[in-house]
Amino acid sequence: MITNADFEIYPIIAPSALSLKSINFYLVKKEEALTLIDAGMNDDTCWYALQRTLKENALSIGDITDTWLTHHHGDHVGLVNKITALHPVPIYAHPKAVPRLKRDSDFLKMRIEFYKQLYLEMGCGDLGDKQIAYLFNAVDHNKDQKLNGDIIEITEKHLFDFDVIEFPGHAPDQIAFLDQKGRRLLSGDLLIEHISSNALIEPDDNGNRMLTLVGHIDSLQRCLALQVDLLLPGHGNIIEQPSRLIEKRRKGIERKSQKILSMIESGISSGNELAKAFYRQKYVSQFPLVMSEIIGHLDYLEYQGKVTKKIIGKVVHYEAM
Repeated sequence: MITNADFEIYPIIAPSALSLKSINFYLVKKEEALTLIDAGMNDDTCWYALQRTLKENALSIGDITDTWLTHHHGDHVGLVNKITALHPVPIYAHPKAVPRLKRDSDFLKMRIEFYKQLYLEMGCGDLGDKQIAYLFNAVDHNKDQKLNGDIIEITEKHLFDFDVIEFPGHAPDQIAFLDQKGRRLLSGDLLIEHISSNALIEPDDNGNRMLTLVGHIDSLQRCLALQVDLLLPGHGNIIEQPSRLIEKRRKGIERKSQKILSMIESGISSGNELAKAFYRQKYVSQFPLVMSEIIGHLDYLEYQGKVTKKIIGKVVHYEAM
């Protein structure tokens, strides 16, 4: 339990066999209000972790008064439908989360077309086609992941006792909740102690590619300026004095960009070929994540004026400036 004079925070830590180490979500208790921040995965491990934390603090599902979501990813919203089926409560999220959480059909079609064109431009061939087929199938297969009930869009800079801060990069809708008085930040996946947080390539509302790594770097910089004492992440350990880790992540991004630039200087010019050369075996096993990472760095290098690009056939090729 983490306390100050105004409210208490109860971390819910569900172990994970994946590289994430744990799925973290949080209960915030103030007087008669009990806010759930994020909702873990839709699995027994997260459900039991929630139930255990509630019981240890003499609370129950029926005491939850509202749910706030840091972003739309499945490991942060998984239990929402189960909770609201038992005990309907308001759900708060960033406006950009709504078409994703509601699995809006027009948005999902646009998103698939975005990736289809992206993988074509990057020269991804069969693996790109395979990923597009997966996304098409997922529209129907994952329809039960649609969040039920109304979602209240968070449009103000303050929500009850917290400042709401937009931190796009890992997700376009990612927000964090700052306890200004206690210098504590409930930060979603902005910063994780043991692994780097991916800046996942996504389309904007009009189907244009967002510069997600550029956005992620800016988010890290703005988080650093907050000078928080405690950062409560979506995975892994709670982070004390996160400024040093933020600097480490920023330097890591610069090192990776420099490596990719060196590969371009050596003559490797397409996103697909760069991904193959950089990630080797992971290129096949983690194709969408690998391509997202490479494309993010290519966009960052272009943003910095370090590379230019030209289209040969239908494939974009990069050259060092």
